[in-house]
Order: sequence, then structure tokens, then C-alpha cells
Amino acid sequence: MRRFVAAFLLSLVTFLGASAQTPHSIAIRAGKLIDGKSEKPIENALIVIEGDTIKSVTPSGKAPSGMETIDLSKATVLAGFIDAHTHVMLNGDITSEEYDTQLLKESIPYRAILGARNADIALLHGFTTLRDVETEGAMFADVDVKMAIARGEVPGPRMQVATRAMAPTGMYPLLGYSWELKVPTGVQSVDGVDGARKAVREQAMYGADWIKYYSDRRYHFEGDVLHSMVNFTDEEARAIVDEAHRLGKKVAAHAIGSDGIAAALRAGVDTIEHGDGLTDALMDEMAKKGVYWVPTITVGVYVAPGRGGNWPKMADLQRENFPKAIKKGVKIALGTDAGGFDWKVLNEAKEFEYYVQYGMTPMQAIRAGTSVPAELLGWSDKLGTVEAGKWADIVAVSGDPLKDITELQRVVFVMKGGTVYKNDVK
Repeated sequence: MRRFVAAFLLSLVTFLGASAQTPHSIAIRAGKLIDGKSEKPIENALIVIEGDTIKSVTPSGKAPSGMETIDLSKATVLAGFIDAHTHVMLNGDITSEEYDTQLLKESIPYRAILGARNADIALLHGFTTLRDVETEGAMFADVDVKMAIARGEVPGPRMQVATRAMAPTGMYPLLGYSWELKVPTGVQSVDGVDGARKAVREQAMYGADWIKYYSDRRYHFEGDVLHSMVNFTDEEARAIVDEAHRLGKKVAAHAIGSDGIAAALRAGVDTIEHGDGLTDALMDEMAKKGVYWVPTITVGVYVAPGRGGNWPKMADLQRENFPKAIKKGVKIALGTDAGGFDWKVLNEAKEFEYYVQYGMTPMQAIRAGTSVPAELLGWSDKLGTVEAGKWADIVAVSGDPLKDITELQRVVFVMKGGTVYKNDVK
């Protein structure tokens, strides 16, 4: 009897252990699959998922008997979207008063709570991955939001974060207050080559995946060329980039005017953010060096009317430059600058629509928001396409985005890492 009980218990432990180690399997039946690699959608594809990873993708495949199946046979399925330029700690800063309010009247813990909420909004819009490019005065709280999501404490996209952007002393808000008051700033003030290297090391120590700095400010036109005042000396900017690269971090440069873009390219940055003032020569240099452009069209169009001045002309210039950049082979990665507009007001997938309006085909726009930013993030082996071995980050829409790109603003299904976060399929 004892031997029987012992054998039974051993079998039970073995069974339970094996069950615990066997990942949950699920199949998705996709009516149309835009996998991010093929030139045309795959009809009636079967996607088999084990745990958080795609095991197989089969045209007209049949799900194994007994396997849980999600029926998306009337939908178009795509890889999860990637927004390569966000600020989860911001909730719109169209005026200086609104920006000041966030930094002066809202605590960092409160802003982090809103940041987690904003990340969840992005996820439900189909953005399963974000690159957040600075906290705007909220110190290193983006690392906390990223960590809470990664540990499953709150829902949200995968994140890479830049913590505190850098600018020289006196060159970024909050400005204009009495010198007797010590007010917070939206950046980390950095001066000199040694200061630049130290700031990079400090941000890396506290969890920065990326280093972000402000290359320019004070944008003005001279003829048809958008110029700007460069913030850092070439030596300081090169020190930021060199130290970041030495530590295995990439560098994003806020660069709007042609002077700021040129300075950032001289420094060796990995991405140009905004880039309204790109010239033909600068586009050629970016294409040659493989530097990514993250144009953030949505925020530019949104804030231009309220800011006035040169901003509407800057938005128009970006529209003129966009098809030129496509033709020249510049790598364009989707980024919205969400946070620069209120997360509750606009859907970040609006950016896809602008890309098509400005000269991309719908397929090019989809890749700009999936496979291209996956490469930018260094995650192309895990993200950006729907294929075996990739994370099971999958979204679906009811219509055909190749015929109507605005369908991407109406996501009905969201899965991240094999877990379903939204299923409104009818």
C-alpha cells in the first residue's frame, strides 16, 4: 500500500511539474494576415501561440484538436504597433501654463499613476510597444512604470525609456521664475564634456535604455530653410553620444531646425526626433549613415494652430519633406509625441493616416509602425512581424487597412505576449 501511495504521489508531482512547465497553447484564425514581411496579406492564416511566443504561422492551416482558438476570421490581423516617441508622464502641453501646472502642481507619484494609465490607453489602441523619450521633470519614474508593466502589476505596452532628457543650463523650461525660487526643470541640465559623460552614466545607472538630448531651440525661417539655435557645443554633444554608445545605449536627439539636425548628425546620434527642417543634404546624410527619422507628425499638426508663429509653416515644411525622405531611402519610424497632446484626446494611430496622406503606401505606413521601429529598438528578432519565434504581440481590425488606413484607429483585438487585453470582435 505504501509503495502504491508513493508511486501515485510521485506520478502526481511529475504530472503537475510537467503541466507547470508546459506553456499554454492557443490558435488564432486570421481572415487576413498582414505579417509585415509579405507584400500581400495571407488569407485564412492560422497562428499558433505557445506561452508568449508565436510557434507557427500557416496559410489555411488547421488548429490542432482541442486547442483553444480565437476566431478572427472576419478581421485583418497585424503585428502590434510600436510608437517610438512618447511621453507617458505628460498629458498635453500646448501652452506653457499647462506644462508648468504639470511640473509645479502634480507630484511625481501622481504623474506616474497617470503615466501607467496612459500606457494602458496606448495598449488598448494597439500599441504593444513604446519608446518613451523623457519624463519632463518626473525624474526616473518612467523606469518605475516600465517595471510595473514588465512585472504584470499593471497592464501596458513593452517599454524602452530615456528617463531625463538633457539640455545645457538655462535652455529649457521651467524658465522665467524669480531667481529666488528653485523650480523643477523639464530636463537634466548638463554642461561641459565631463558633465555630459557623468549625466549619461547616471541615467544609465538608474535604468535608462536610451539617452535623449535637446539639440536645438528657437526655430526661425531664412527663406525656405528652417534654422535653429544649437544648444550644445560639438564637443559636449559628441561626449553624450560617445559615452552612451560606450555603455551600449542609443541616442535620440530632439532636432527641429536644420542647424540642430546637422549638429546631431555630426555628434553621431541614432535617431532624429521631429526633424521638421530637414534639407536634401541632411536627408542624404541620414540615409547614408542609417540614422532613423521619427517625424511625430500628429503632434505637429495638433499644436501648430494654438502655438501660431512659425509652427504652422513648420508643419507644412514637414509635409513637403516627407515624400522626399521616402524617395531618398531615409528610415522612417512611427512616433507620435503622445503626451505632447492629451492621451485621451487623440488616438496615436492617427500617425499612420498622416504617413499615407504624405506619400507612403498603406503597407509602407504599417511597416513604419511595426518592423522599422522594432529594428530601431534592437528588438527586430522579437517584434515587428507576425512569424514563428517572435513575441505574440498581435492586433486586429475589422476592415482592410490597405484600402482604408484609418482602420488602424479602430483596433478591435489586442494581444501582448500571448495575453488578450482587448477583444471586441463581432
